[in-house]
Amino acid sequence: MNLIAQYADWIYLAAAVLFILTLKGLSSPTGAIAGNRYGMVGMALAVLVTLVIAPSPNFALIVVAMVGGAAMGTYRAKTVPMTQMPETVAMMHSLVGLAAVLIALAAVHNANQHHNAVQRVELFIGCFIGGITFTASVVAWGKLSAKLAAKPLKGGWVKPVQVLVALGMLAAGVHYFVSESLTAFWVMTALSLVLGYFLIAPIGGGDMPVVVSMLNSYSGWAAAGIGFTLNNSVLIIAGSLVGSSGAILSYIMCKAMNRSLLNVIFGGGMGGEEAATSGGEAVQRAYKSGSADDAAFMMGNADSVVIVPGYGLAVSRAQHALQEYANALTEKGVNVRYAIHPVAGRMPGHMNVLLAEAEVPYEQVLEMEEINSDFGNTDVVLVIGANDVVNPAAQKDKASPIYGMPILEAHKSRTVIVVKRSMSAGYAGLDNDLFYMDKTMMVFGDAKKVVEDMIKAVAH
Repeated sequence: MNLIAQYADWIYLAAAVLFILTLKGLSSPTGAIAGNRYGMVGMALAVLVTLVIAPSPNFALIVVAMVGGAAMGTYRAKTVPMTQMPETVAMMHSLVGLAAVLIALAAVHNANQHHNAVQRVELFIGCFIGGITFTASVVAWGKLSAKLAAKPLKGGWVKPVQVLVALGMLAAGVHYFVSESLTAFWVMTALSLVLGYFLIAPIGGGDMPVVVSMLNSYSGWAAAGIGFTLNNSVLIIAGSLVGSSGAILSYIMCKAMNRSLLNVIFGGGMGGEEAATSGGEAVQRAYKSGSADDAAFMMGNADSVVIVPGYGLAVSRAQHALQEYANALTEKGVNVRYAIHPVAGRMPGHMNVLLAEAEVPYEQVLEMEEINSDFGNTDVVLVIGANDVVNPAAQKDKASPIYGMPILEAHKSRTVIVVKRSMSAGYAGLDNDLFYMDKTMMVFGDAKKVVEDMIKAVAH
């Protein structure tokens, strides 16, 4: 133990390097497993060193907390369906925020410790970012899990309330900094919790992938702020890595949606006043429909097929059946590829994880920038459970809330097959002109059942 304490800084540095390797590994499906292992080893080292160098730790409480947390985490990891992964991630972010708040409150109530000006600023920043992260993540969890309406909180009063709450929080923080008043710190904490709600409630369902990424960044900065309070270098480094990577990912996601990050943070855009009611029925227009047998015949006689997966695929748990069908088409000589939009699903990388679970070969999975130029030469595009990421209104309708958002250009292919339960609008609440084109055939039903019927048709 003394040896560990003697080399604590070096071990923390090793843990930090492992965290960097974790991010590097997680940047690609091929390196994800190794990346996770790096992170596990790095965290184990960080926890071990912290327990050794901590002054008079209460090992009984620490062990109980660690065992309980490990048990809950293991259970959730083994039982969570892929459709609930986004809200699970949001809930994890909320726990990081709550931890930051509780640590800050414990620090300011420690009668044996005086905090200088710099430390008071660190406590203030760590606590208010943690408070915002906690309630914002809980609201995001509610929207993603359908416990709360996906529709945004609307009204001319929303932004003034955001500003007033933020100013009140800052004023209470300044009062704490000057007077070291515990009451002011509690008021600041309470207002940060309220602000977290008002930052996420006005954001519509179509922006939730960016929200999940943004909350990831918030949780990192909250951890870094508390790292300064605890004078823990590895927590500062890990928090900074998570915060900066989450911010970069949020920027990339916003760019993929042609959105301003500030616009998303403070509500508006997709899912705002301009959008139709989320989940409502689309205006009645003429469209063509067919059966699973029709779809299987068209794809079985094509030279090239591009599959565009969406959240509906995850809901129906159809990814394994879809890959079985893709393999059947490949055996017939059809060139099958998957096209992934950056904001498909409910969180960044949702579709990539879904397809990896079904053991889809990595070389068949192409990002939007790689595949868009090929749609014009593609015989059939199968859109399964997706809506907004293939909506031509983003390119053609200047009045559309998603105008300017880059999309997968499925409408340029020779034939489009869309598998949906109904003609209802997508998660952003928008109708889709693609569904009414002469080249489009709608196939209605549960995605898994439709794909299974297509497999039977190919077998015959």
